[in-house]
Amino acid sequence: MTKKKNYTATFKRNAIQLAEEKGNVAQPAREIGIGVQMLHRWKREHKKFKNNSFPGHGSPKLTDEGKEIARLKKELREAKLEAEILKKAISIFSKSDGKNLGS
Repeated sequence: MTKKKNYTATFKRNAIQLAEEKGNVAQPAREIGIGVQMLHRWKREHKKFKNNSFPGHGSPKLTDEGKEIARLKKELREAKLEAEILKKAISIFSKSDGKNLGS
């Protein structure tokens, strides 16, 4: 089993800068000893998250807005689930009330 290498945020930013200066990704990737796909992934992440890229624990740091959006999405999922449960409960109780009324 190969050990996963960890690269610092500074290393990644320098690699991206080198690729931009050279105008391609393949040559700088070879020069610094990383895979071309890895450098492409770093470039995409840096383009998408700017200064929040490469926090050191897998996923980019969320901004305050990003945290709020994530919280609201979770809250919406929970509200939708509650509404679905209530609909099913109403349906069940409506059926049982109809049977009792007919007797």
